Amino acid sequence: MPITGPDLGCLQAEVRLAVDALPLKLVVAAALVDIDNRVLIGKRPEGKAMAGLWEFPGGKVAEGELPERAIIRELKEELDIDVTTSCLAPLTFASHSYEDFHLLMPLYVIRVWQGEMRAKEGQELKWVRATRLIDYPMPPADIPLIAIIRDIL
Repeated sequence: MPITGPDLGCLQAEVRLAVDALPLKLVVAAALVDIDNRVLIGKRPEGKAMAGLWEFPGGKVAEGELPERAIIRELKEELDIDVTTSCLAPLTFASHSYEDFHLLMPLYVIRVWQGEMRAKEGQELKWVRATRLIDYPMPPADIPLIAIIRDIL
């Protein structure tokens, strides 16, 4: 079968090897959607990597932990809300190489939770229309998720 397309750069072994050499970091994220179809984002506080950038709530998956359990745990730790696995709707994932690691991030849409949401880690929270997410500076791995979220809302 012939190779087609305008760019054969995806075949460069050097690029694949450089990415393969990076350690893999698995994190999870949530697109929490309220009754008005707005999405919750949080601003990374000072002192954290990428401080000042907006992101979808979530965090690292512990070794041996399932992603579904991780997002439920992270939302409790960050926002003091309770989510059940039956309310997790897997939507897509991000795969992005940073300088010192490669990030793989499943994204779940969540429309139902229990509890009074509050920022427990010093982050600023904001409910945003999906069409306005692009107006907020985000980490590179989060940016491709915006179009997908916008398309489903």
